[in-house]
Amino acid sequence: MKKIIMTLLLLLFAGAAARAEGRIVSQSPYITDTLRSLGLENRIAGVSRYDDLDLPKTGGVTDPDPAAIAALHPGYLFLSDWTSPDVCKRVTPPGAKCVVLHGFKSMSEIGGNIRAICDVLGIEGGDEKAAAFERQWRKAAAEVNGGGRRVLILSSCQGNPFSFGVNTYLYDLFTAAGFKVVEDYPTIRHVAPTELIGSVWELVEEKKPEIVFVLQKDGYECPVRIPEGDYQIVRLDGPRFTSPSPKILDGLEELKWRFGVRNQKLKSK
Repeated sequence: MKKIIMTLLLLLFAGAAARAEGRIVSQSPYITDTLRSLGLENRIAGVSRYDDLDLPKTGGVTDPDPAAIAALHPGYLFLSDWTSPDVCKRVTPPGAKCVVLHGFKSMSEIGGNIRAICDVLGIEGGDEKAAAFERQWRKAAAEVNGGGRRVLILSSCQGNPFSFGVNTYLYDLFTAAGFKVVEDYPTIRHVAPTELIGSVWELVEEKKPEIVFVLQKDGYECPVRIPEGDYQIVRLDGPRFTSPSPKILDGLEELKWRFGVRNQKLKSK
Protein backbone atom coordinates (compact mmCIF):
# COMPACT_ATOMS: atom_id res chain seq x y z
CA MET A 1 0.00 0.00 0.00
CA LYS A 2 2.82 2.39 0.90
CA LYS A 3 4.42 1.80 -2.49
CA ILE A 4 1.14 2.58 -4.24
CA ILE A 5 0.71 5.81 -2.25
CA MET A 6 4.30 6.85 -2.92
CA THR A 7 3.86 6.13 -6.62
CA LEU A 8 0.68 8.24 -6.74
CA LEU A 9 2.40 11.10 -4.92
CA LEU A 10 5.35 10.99 -7.31
CA LEU A 11 2.98 11.05 -10.27
CA LEU A 12 1.12 14.02 -8.78
CA PHE A 13 4.36 15.94 -8.16
CA ALA A 14 5.63 15.10 -11.63
CA GLY A 15 2.37 16.30 -13.16
CA ALA A 16 2.49 19.54 -11.16
CA ALA A 17 6.10 20.11 -12.22
CA ALA A 18 5.23 19.50 -15.87
CA ARG A 19 2.34 21.94 -15.69
CA ALA A 20 4.56 24.56 -14.03
CA GLU A 21 7.26 24.07 -16.65
CA GLY A 22 4.82 25.01 -19.40
CA ARG A 23 3.04 27.90 -17.66
CA ILE A 24 3.93 31.42 -18.77
CA VAL A 25 3.61 34.83 -17.14
CA SER A 26 3.75 37.72 -19.61
CA GLN A 27 4.70 41.05 -18.07
CA SER A 28 3.86 43.35 -21.01
CA PRO A 29 0.97 43.53 -23.51
CA TYR A 30 3.27 43.37 -26.55
CA ILE A 31 4.78 40.15 -25.20
CA THR A 32 1.28 38.76 -24.70
CA ASP A 33 0.41 39.70 -28.30
CA THR A 34 3.53 37.91 -29.56
CA LEU A 35 2.74 34.78 -27.53
CA ARG A 36 -0.82 34.75 -28.86
CA SER A 37 0.40 35.14 -32.44
CA LEU A 38 2.40 31.94 -31.90
CA GLY A 39 -0.68 30.06 -30.67
CA LEU A 40 0.46 30.00 -27.03
CA GLU A 41 -2.49 31.74 -25.36
CA ASN A 42 -3.54 28.55 -23.55
CA ARG A 43 -0.16 28.48 -21.76
CA ILE A 44 -0.41 32.04 -20.39
CA ALA A 45 -1.20 31.88 -16.66
CA GLY A 46 -0.88 35.58 -15.78
CA VAL A 47 -0.42 38.98 -17.38
CA SER A 48 0.45 42.56 -16.44
CA ARG A 49 -2.16 45.00 -15.19
CA TYR A 50 -2.10 46.67 -18.63
CA ASP A 51 -3.25 43.54 -20.48
CA ASP A 52 -6.82 42.98 -21.65
CA LEU A 53 -6.80 39.20 -21.15
CA ASP A 54 -9.08 38.01 -18.34
CA LEU A 55 -6.27 36.37 -16.38
CA PRO A 56 -4.64 36.98 -12.98
CA LYS A 57 -2.72 40.27 -12.97
CA THR A 58 0.93 40.26 -11.94
CA GLY A 59 1.82 43.93 -11.55
CA GLY A 60 3.14 46.43 -14.05
CA VAL A 61 5.75 46.46 -16.77
CA THR A 62 8.44 48.01 -14.57
CA ASP A 63 7.06 46.89 -11.19
CA PRO A 64 6.11 43.20 -11.38
CA ASP A 65 4.45 41.73 -8.30
CA PRO A 66 6.65 38.83 -7.10
CA ALA A 67 3.95 37.37 -4.83
CA ALA A 68 1.34 37.35 -7.61
CA ILE A 69 3.84 35.77 -10.01
CA ALA A 70 4.95 33.09 -7.54
CA ALA A 71 1.33 32.18 -6.79
CA LEU A 72 0.89 31.11 -10.43
CA HIS A 73 3.86 28.67 -10.35
CA PRO A 74 5.11 29.60 -13.83
CA GLY A 75 7.87 27.85 -15.70
CA TYR A 76 8.66 30.99 -17.67
CA LEU A 77 8.50 34.71 -16.92
CA PHE A 78 8.75 36.98 -19.96
CA LEU A 79 9.71 40.59 -19.19
CA SER A 80 10.21 43.72 -21.28
CA ASP A 81 13.67 45.27 -21.42
CA TRP A 82 12.07 48.24 -19.63
CA THR A 83 12.47 46.08 -16.51
CA SER A 84 15.88 46.18 -14.86
CA PRO A 85 17.98 42.98 -14.56
CA ASP A 86 17.86 43.27 -10.76
CA VAL A 87 14.06 43.20 -10.85
CA CYS A 88 14.18 40.17 -13.13
CA LYS A 89 16.22 38.27 -10.54
CA ARG A 90 14.10 39.44 -7.64
CA VAL A 91 10.66 38.52 -9.03
CA THR A 92 11.45 35.20 -10.72
CA PRO A 93 10.24 32.25 -8.61
CA PRO A 94 12.61 29.34 -7.90
CA GLY A 95 12.71 26.92 -10.80
CA ALA A 96 11.30 29.42 -13.31
CA LYS A 97 13.25 30.93 -16.20
CA CYS A 98 13.27 34.71 -16.69
CA VAL A 99 13.48 35.86 -20.32
CA VAL A 100 13.89 39.53 -21.29
CA LEU A 101 12.46 40.56 -24.67
CA HIS A 102 13.01 43.74 -26.69
CA GLY A 103 10.89 45.36 -29.39
CA PHE A 104 10.72 49.15 -29.17
CA LYS A 105 14.00 50.06 -30.90
CA SER A 106 13.45 48.48 -34.32
CA MET A 107 11.15 46.28 -36.37
CA SER A 108 13.90 43.65 -36.45
CA GLU A 109 13.54 43.25 -32.66
CA ILE A 110 9.98 41.99 -33.18
CA GLY A 111 11.28 39.14 -35.31
CA GLY A 112 13.98 38.61 -32.71
CA ASN A 113 11.30 38.15 -30.04
CA ILE A 114 9.55 35.51 -32.13
CA ARG A 115 12.83 33.67 -32.51
CA ALA A 116 13.72 34.00 -28.81
CA ILE A 117 10.34 32.73 -27.59
CA CYS A 118 10.51 29.71 -29.89
CA ASP A 119 14.07 28.94 -28.77
CA VAL A 120 13.26 29.17 -25.06
CA LEU A 121 10.06 27.12 -25.29
CA GLY A 122 11.50 24.53 -27.65
CA ILE A 123 9.18 25.40 -30.53
CA GLU A 124 10.56 24.38 -33.90
CA GLY A 125 10.85 26.80 -36.80
CA GLY A 126 11.60 29.98 -34.88
CA ASP A 127 13.93 31.31 -37.59
CA GLU A 128 11.35 30.57 -40.29
CA LYS A 129 8.54 32.25 -38.33
CA ALA A 130 10.68 35.35 -37.74
CA ALA A 131 11.67 35.49 -41.42
CA ALA A 132 8.03 35.10 -42.49
CA PHE A 133 7.02 38.04 -40.29
CA GLU A 134 9.84 40.14 -41.79
CA ARG A 135 8.57 39.39 -45.31
CA GLN A 136 4.97 40.11 -44.35
CA TRP A 137 5.53 43.50 -42.80
CA ARG A 138 7.91 44.69 -45.52
CA LYS A 139 5.51 43.61 -48.27
CA ALA A 140 2.60 45.37 -46.54
CA ALA A 141 4.67 48.53 -45.97
CA ALA A 142 5.65 48.62 -49.64
CA GLU A 143 1.94 48.75 -50.53
CA VAL A 144 1.46 52.00 -48.59
CA ASN A 145 1.85 55.14 -50.66
CA GLY A 146 3.64 57.44 -48.22
CA GLY A 147 4.92 59.58 -51.07
CA GLY A 148 7.72 61.07 -49.00
CA ARG A 149 5.28 63.14 -46.94
CA ARG A 150 6.66 64.59 -43.70
CA VAL A 151 5.00 63.01 -40.66
CA LEU A 152 4.94 63.04 -36.88
CA ILE A 153 3.76 59.94 -34.99
CA LEU A 154 2.18 60.68 -31.62
CA SER A 155 0.86 58.47 -28.86
CA SER A 156 -0.05 59.47 -25.33
CA CYS A 157 0.05 58.42 -21.72
CA GLN A 158 -0.94 60.16 -18.47
CA GLY A 159 -2.15 63.20 -20.38
CA ASN A 160 1.10 63.94 -22.22
CA PRO A 161 1.94 62.59 -25.68
CA PHE A 162 4.95 60.67 -26.87
CA SER A 163 6.58 61.26 -30.25
CA PHE A 164 8.33 58.37 -31.99
CA GLY A 165 11.77 59.33 -33.28
CA VAL A 166 14.83 57.63 -34.70
CA ASN A 167 15.73 54.18 -33.34
CA THR A 168 12.11 53.16 -32.79
CA TYR A 169 10.14 50.42 -34.48
CA LEU A 170 7.53 52.91 -35.74
CA TYR A 171 10.26 55.02 -37.36
CA ASP A 172 11.28 51.88 -39.27
CA LEU A 173 7.71 51.02 -40.18
CA PHE A 174 6.56 54.45 -41.40
CA THR A 175 9.83 55.00 -43.26
CA ALA A 176 9.41 51.66 -45.05
CA ALA A 177 5.85 52.77 -45.87
CA GLY A 178 7.24 55.74 -47.79
CA PHE A 179 6.81 58.53 -45.25
CA LYS A 180 9.52 60.83 -43.94
CA VAL A 181 9.44 60.84 -40.14
CA VAL A 182 10.54 64.35 -39.10
CA GLU A 183 11.06 63.59 -35.41
CA ASP A 184 14.86 63.44 -35.02
CA TYR A 185 14.90 62.59 -31.31
CA PRO A 186 17.07 59.46 -30.82
CA THR A 187 14.26 57.44 -29.25
CA ILE A 188 10.72 58.10 -27.94
CA ARG A 189 10.27 61.74 -26.87
CA HIS A 190 7.97 62.63 -23.98
CA VAL A 191 6.24 65.90 -24.85
CA ALA A 192 5.50 67.48 -21.47
CA PRO A 193 5.84 70.90 -19.78
CA THR A 194 8.97 69.74 -17.95
CA GLU A 195 10.72 68.63 -21.16
CA LEU A 196 12.73 70.57 -23.75
CA ILE A 197 9.69 70.59 -26.03
CA GLY A 198 6.73 71.06 -23.72
CA SER A 199 3.67 70.91 -25.98
CA VAL A 200 2.40 69.41 -29.20
CA TRP A 201 2.11 72.90 -30.65
CA GLU A 202 5.83 73.55 -30.07
CA LEU A 203 6.71 70.19 -31.61
CA VAL A 204 4.58 70.81 -34.70
CA GLU A 205 5.97 74.32 -35.11
CA GLU A 206 9.54 73.03 -34.97
CA LYS A 207 9.17 69.89 -37.14
CA LYS A 208 6.62 71.23 -39.67
CA PRO A 209 4.95 67.95 -40.64
CA GLU A 210 2.45 67.52 -43.46
CA ILE A 211 0.65 64.75 -41.54
CA VAL A 212 0.33 64.19 -37.80
CA PHE A 213 -0.56 60.59 -37.00
CA VAL A 214 -2.30 60.20 -33.63
CA LEU A 215 -2.38 56.68 -32.21
CA GLN A 216 -5.52 56.66 -30.11
CA LYS A 217 -7.52 54.15 -28.14
CA ASP A 218 -11.28 54.43 -27.67
CA GLY A 219 -12.08 55.38 -24.10
CA TYR A 220 -8.42 56.04 -23.31
CA GLU A 221 -8.12 58.54 -20.50
CA CYS A 222 -5.40 60.66 -22.05
CA PRO A 223 -5.91 61.33 -25.75
CA VAL A 224 -3.54 63.62 -27.63
CA ARG A 225 -5.03 67.09 -27.90
CA ILE A 226 -3.63 68.70 -31.01
CA PRO A 227 -4.40 72.15 -32.45
CA GLU A 228 -5.63 72.57 -35.99
CA GLY A 229 -2.99 73.81 -38.40
CA ASP A 230 -1.52 73.63 -41.87
CA TYR A 231 -1.26 69.85 -41.73
CA GLN A 232 -3.49 66.80 -41.89
CA ILE A 233 -4.41 65.02 -38.66
CA VAL A 234 -4.89 61.28 -39.14
CA ARG A 235 -6.15 59.30 -36.16
CA LEU A 236 -5.21 55.62 -36.22
CA ASP A 237 -6.31 52.70 -34.06
CA GLY A 238 -3.62 52.94 -31.39
CA PRO A 239 -3.51 49.32 -30.13
CA ARG A 240 -2.61 48.17 -33.65
CA PHE A 241 0.53 50.32 -33.59
CA THR A 242 1.63 50.64 -29.97
CA SER A 243 2.33 46.93 -29.61
CA PRO A 244 5.72 45.98 -31.13
CA SER A 245 4.50 42.52 -32.03
CA PRO A 246 2.99 40.75 -35.06
CA LYS A 247 -0.17 42.75 -34.22
CA ILE A 248 1.54 45.58 -36.14
CA LEU A 249 0.42 43.83 -39.34
CA ASP A 250 -3.14 44.96 -38.50
CA GLY A 251 -1.84 48.52 -38.29
CA LEU A 252 -0.26 48.19 -41.72
CA GLU A 253 -3.60 47.03 -43.11
CA GLU A 254 -5.15 50.25 -41.80
CA LEU A 255 -2.37 52.32 -43.39
CA LYS A 256 -2.87 50.44 -46.68
CA TRP A 257 -6.60 51.18 -46.52
CA ARG A 258 -5.93 54.89 -45.99
CA PHE A 259 -2.80 55.42 -48.08
CA GLY A 260 -2.47 52.31 -50.25
CA VAL A 261 -1.80 52.68 -53.97
CA ARG A 262 -5.16 51.14 -54.89
CA ASN A 263 -7.03 53.48 -52.51
CA GLN A 264 -5.22 56.51 -53.94
CA LYS A 265 -6.28 55.51 -57.45
CA LEU A 266 -9.90 55.19 -56.35
CA LYS A 267 -9.80 58.66 -54.77
CA SER A 268 -8.40 60.21 -57.94
CA LYS A 269 -11.32 58.97 -60.08
